[in-house]
Amino acid sequence: MAVTELPPVAQVWDWLAEVPDPEIPVISVVDLGIIRDVAHEGDTLVVRVTPTYSGCPATAVITFEIEAKLREKGVAALRIDRQLSPPWTTDWLSAEGREKLRAYGIAPPVDGTATGAPVAGRIARLGGQPQAIACPHCGASDTRRVSQFGSTPCKAAYQCNACLEPFDYFKCI
Repeated sequence: MAVTELPPVAQVWDWLAEVPDPEIPVISVVDLGIIRDVAHEGDTLVVRVTPTYSGCPATAVITFEIEAKLREKGVAALRIDRQLSPPWTTDWLSAEGREKLRAYGIAPPVDGTATGAPVAGRIARLGGQPQAIACPHCGASDTRRVSQFGSTPCKAAYQCNACLEPFDYFKCI
């Protein structure tokens, strides 16, 4: 049954926090930071989504899952807009999302090293050296990149030299 009154925006955000990312199901689309805005335009609920990158193969699935969740909650008049500017950055990942990634065995992106961060700031934070990626399993920073490409295009394959476990690193974008 359709909702007769428009749901409060805060309620919609809570519902969207229940929609998992299809490639990393331990984090929601809200944790991922791709939900840019939720608003009412007249009698229509509008959700603006910024994909992690323009060619992301999960974008269609994410849009479908958002619509399914909101329809399940009774939203009848709905529009989902894709917003490409500004482009998504890993800096938009929530703190909770980063911790969920780590607990799942994926090293989250290093804070402040996304490509959108000021270049001078990134260089200063990195000290001119390659950034150490901490192992999500044991916490050691003695790790090495095995491949620039991991299980999905947004991740790189790493291995810990301390515990020898392989892991994905969510690349900075």
